[in-house]
Amino acid sequence: MDSELGPKGVETVCEVCQVELDRISEVAQLTEQDIELLRQPRRRINANIPVRMDDGSIDVFPSFRIQYNGARGPTKGGIRFHPGVDEEEVDELAFLMTLKCAVVDIPFGGAKGGVQVDRKELSVGELERLARAYIREYHDVVGPQSDIPAPDMNTDAQIMAWMRDEYEQVAGHQAPGVITGKPPALGGSEGRNSATSLGGAEILDAFVRHEGLDKSLDIAVQGFGNVGSHLALFLHERGYNIVAVSNAAGGIYDETGLPIPDLFEGYENEQDLFDVDAAELSNDELLTLDVDVLVPAAIEDQITDANMADIRADVVLEMANGPTTPQADQYLADNGVQIIPDILANAGGVTVSYFEWVQNTTNEYWTEETVQEKLRTQMQTAFEDVAARKTEADREKSWREAAYAKSVDAVLTAEGYRSNMPTE
Repeated sequence: MDSELGPKGVETVCEVCQVELDRISEVAQLTEQDIELLRQPRRRINANIPVRMDDGSIDVFPSFRIQYNGARGPTKGGIRFHPGVDEEEVDELAFLMTLKCAVVDIPFGGAKGGVQVDRKELSVGELERLARAYIREYHDVVGPQSDIPAPDMNTDAQIMAWMRDEYEQVAGHQAPGVITGKPPALGGSEGRNSATSLGGAEILDAFVRHEGLDKSLDIAVQGFGNVGSHLALFLHERGYNIVAVSNAAGGIYDETGLPIPDLFEGYENEQDLFDVDAAELSNDELLTLDVDVLVPAAIEDQITDANMADIRADVVLEMANGPTTPQADQYLADNGVQIIPDILANAGGVTVSYFEWVQNTTNEYWTEETVQEKLRTQMQTAFEDVAARKTEADREKSWREAAYAKSVDAVLTAEGYRSNMPTE
């Protein structure tokens, strides 16, 4: 396992992080010292993990853990299993986690992890061996008071359960707070499975109130997975009109509104999304529908310079991490599209992960109703803080600029107190 502390040099810089920091440097009044501090992670750890397969052979899986910044507390971030995972992607996601924790004011820093693997090609036994091997490799750098992993793309509560168990076997003691997103039977929080979606629904509600809109908005959701399906159901129950949804195979559209409860039940039972009376369309077509709100809830880099001129939505609610490239984001903002950024829109998941960690630490467990009420309060407060930032000073900022400015200020304030740097 190789560990890199991030010395100065182009090879260690998170390029996307640099682009984003450059974009908001004036808005957030960043100095060169501030940018240098934030433009690269504190620590990169890489490991090539050997795993014995069912046929007796050994496969080796590249893996990563990036701890971006821990000034505000233990680092926090998910572990994704995906064949396209690489260090640059994990860098960017760890940077976003740093900002996300700060924007909702939870006392964590940002981290992220990943393994280059196609989960669909693994048996259950192989998947368990890989999950346990990951924790053995990174055991020295994760822990309840240092760096706390969680589920991400293609990982789930069962994988977190294996990881917690492996950590405790190596450590020789119980440590429920080492991993969040666990099953409730192993210390997981009630409400965690739908937390990202509920947080997103609360943010959209707050935005609608702020803008003086009503809830008769037409909404398209790209990505009818765990986050997208729960979000669509929450929004449908609140009176919004969900006209299009999609998964990896494509999407469906009905301008009068889709039967979201039926689709949600079908998703839960792994039924075919297209087994309803609705027009079919591709994911690319869904992104360019003439709707009030577009919700990219799948993977990163969906709105790019290739399709940004075709986006017709008035509002983009980013439920995926990094679904809009910096160039497309600037283009849409210049053309009047309001983008509610991922670090605010999808922060419900990490917020309830924090609640889980608190419950594990205090050994006091809450009902789902209590968790959801605490989440609503946290998200509404975060939105109000960002909204106040948006219109302060001499000009109106974009929602992303406002959210980034709030987050960066919180991180730099913590860094200042730790290192006697000026905080203003």
